[in-house]
Amino acid sequence: GAKFVHLVYRFARYVMIENMKKLSVGTGIPFAEAVMRKPEDMYIAKARHRVAYNKLLQILQREDFVIQEYRKK
Repeated sequence: GAKFVHLVYRFARYVMIENMKKLSVGTGIPFAEAVMRKPEDMYIAKARHRVAYNKLLQILQREDFVIQEYRKK
């Protein structure tokens, strides 16, 4: 359901941020810190979150559809 999708989204975001932190050490690229920073305009931040969340939901739904069609065949 929606709670599971939200959990997967949060976990994927956490893994991505931790990976960026690990890869950006010693490169002089403060990208991971920028991701963790709170945005000044919360409306834009919430809009970006909704877009990313909806995109993940579409991907998961498409994957589920493909799996169901594969099982039928």
